[in-house]
Amino acid sequence: MNIAHSSAATLDASAGVPRYSRAQIVLHWLIALGIIAMLGIGLYMVGLPKGLAFKSSLINFHKSLGMTVFLLVLIRIVVRLVAGRPPLPPMQAWQRAAASMTQGLLYVAMIFMPLTGYLGSSFNKFGTHFWGIPLPMWGWDDPGLRKILFALHTVSAWVLIALIVLHVAGALKHQLIDRDRLMERMLP
Repeated sequence: MNIAHSSAATLDASAGVPRYSRAQIVLHWLIALGIIAMLGIGLYMVGLPKGLAFKSSLINFHKSLGMTVFLLVLIRIVVRLVAGRPPLPPMQAWQRAAASMTQGLLYVAMIFMPLTGYLGSSFNKFGTHFWGIPLPMWGWDDPGLRKILFALHTVSAWVLIALIVLHVAGALKHQLIDRDRLMERMLP
């Protein structure tokens, strides 16, 4: 067994299932809840009329929560690099490749999406406030660049939704069809 994998794999005494570390499990579920909230808020607020005070508050909350989730993702990446992960159960090579690719793309989307949102906000006069603290502006008021960056932000949201559906479908397949107890590695 790989040393990086064995350090994260704590054995569940009752079931013999190698599990992610407690920190990885907590980060996974905090990030999952944050992303679900972010996607819900984002989809809701784009339908609200411009100039609505509630919409402005919601946008600021969305930005702060998005930056919080982004920081949690960065922490999770570091923890994953340090702690590793438990080994996958036996499965076909294409399934292992699909799982690896989906997980890698999830990380890319979880980094790309908040960066495009933050940069898009940098190209308007309002910028981004992180729970009330103004963050540096990396641009100027430029409607063209802002439109491009927010379009990328929107596309990445839909890509993230598709990847989440794949991730959950794969986990459910392993739990309900293969019955290989893969999901137990990440359950609290």
